Amino acid sequence: MKRFCLWLSIMMVSTFVVGAPSVTVLERDGVSNEVPLLDNRFRIDHKVDKISLLFFRRPGSPAVVLVQPDGSKIYATHALRDETLQWYDEVSFDLIVISNPTPGPWQVIGNIRPDSRVMVVGDIELNVEPLPPLVFRGETLKVTGKVTNDGKPIKIGYFRDVVSLVVDFVSTNNDNYDNFGAGTQSVTEFKDDGRDFDERPMDGVFTGEFKLTFPAGEWRPEFHVETPLVKRKVVAQPILLSEPPFDYELTLSDNVEFDHELMIKIDNQTVEPESVIFQGKIFYPNGEEQPFATETHNRLYRVLPIKNYDWGRYSVELSAFGENINGREFMATLPMYKFEIERPIEKVPELAQPTPVVLLPEPDPEPEVNTTLVVSIIVVGNIFILLIGWLAIRVLLQNKPIKLKLKLPSFKFKKNEPEEGVENKDEKIKSDKNGSKNDKSGDILNLSMTDD
Repeated sequence: MKRFCLWLSIMMVSTFVVGAPSVTVLERDGVSNEVPLLDNRFRIDHKVDKISLLFFRRPGSPAVVLVQPDGSKIYATHALRDETLQWYDEVSFDLIVISNPTPGPWQVIGNIRPDSRVMVVGDIELNVEPLPPLVFRGETLKVTGKVTNDGKPIKIGYFRDVVSLVVDFVSTNNDNYDNFGAGTQSVTEFKDDGRDFDERPMDGVFTGEFKLTFPAGEWRPEFHVETPLVKRKVVAQPILLSEPPFDYELTLSDNVEFDHELMIKIDNQTVEPESVIFQGKIFYPNGEEQPFATETHNRLYRVLPIKNYDWGRYSVELSAFGENINGREFMATLPMYKFEIERPIEKVPELAQPTPVVLLPEPDPEPEVNTTLVVSIIVVGNIFILLIGWLAIRVLLQNKPIKLKLKLPSFKFKKNEPEEGVENKDEKIKSDKNGSKNDKSGDILNLSMTDD
C-alpha cells in the first residue's frame, strides 16, 4: 500500500506508536538535546515505498544523521549522488525524502527540539472559508484556512515554520469593470501565530487579514498552501468588489463664525443606514487635527461639521463601520476627502480723483545741432588762442622779433650761358669791387674799407 508519509520530528517521550505500524518511536531519555546513538528510533513498514521525514532542530545546528537498520549512516551530502534521496537542509529543519526505504528500525542523530512529535501524513488538504459575495473597496476582511491531514487538522507547533498560505486576487479581465487588465494582487499570508486576527497559536487554523485597496471590479480569489514537498491551490468563485456605498455633499460657509458642513449620504440599497458609524480625523489648513465619530441614526445621511479656518486646504480621513443588507458586519477605510478654499483677493483702496490736465501746444522743434561741426570749431578756436598767446609772450616778454622763414620755390630759366671762364672772371671782379666776402651761412658781414 502506497503511503505518503511526512515525518514531523521526534517527540521526547516513552514508546509511542502513531496510527498504523508504519512508524514507531522507541524509548528516549529526554534529558539532553544531543540525541545519542540508539535513541530516537522509528520503524518503517515494508509496505512503504516512499517516506518523507521532517526533523525540527535548533536554528544553526548541523543537519541530522540517519542510521539505517544495517547500521550504515546517511548524511545530507549523500543526496548529491543518490537519486533515491532528497535532502532539504534548512536553518531550523531537515526535510528528507527516501524512495524504497529499507524496512526495519531506523535511528536519527541530531540536535532535535525537545517538544517535537511524529506524524504520518496522508492526504494534505486546504479548506478555506468562502468570501462574502458583497464586499467594498477599502474593506478589511478576515479569512481563515485549515490545513488538514486525512481530514484532521494538523496541530504540530513547528509545522507553521514550513507551511505558508497566500491569498491572491486575479482579475477576470472583464472589460465592463474598472479592473480590466489589472493582473494579480497578492494581499496576505496566512499565519498560525496567535497575533492580529489569529485567535489561538499553533492550533492548525491559519488566519489572514487583508485590505481591499485595489480597483473595484470582478476578481477571482486564489488560495495557496506551500511546503517544500506539497503544494495545494484552491480557486474560489469570482466576487464583485464594489465602490463604497457613500456619497458626499459639501456646504461652505461665507461667515467665519459658522462651520462648513460635509454631508455623507448612505446608499440604503447596499447597507443598513441605522447601523453605519463614521469615524476619522479632520486636518485643517493651520496644521490642527480634530478626531471625530458620528452616532448611529436611521437617516440616510450624516452631517460632519468642519471648523471654518478661512482659506486653505482641508482633508477628512474616514472609516466606516456598519452592516450590509446581507447582515454581515463590515469595516472599510474610505478614500481621503479633500477640498480647498482659495485665498481671497485683497481689495486695493481707490485712488484720489485726478486733477484735469491742460494740454498746451507743443513748441516748435529746435534745429538739430551738428555735433561734429561744434567739436571742430572748439578745437580750431583753442589752437588759435594758443598761437596768439605764444606770439604775445615772444614779442612782449622776450623782446624777440618774429621771424618767419618761408622757403619759396625757385624757378630757373635757361639763357645764353656765358663761357665758364668769363663768368668766373666777372664774379671775381664784382667781389673785389664791393669788398665783401660771402660765406655759406650769410651771418658775417665784412665792413672794412680798402686802402684806396
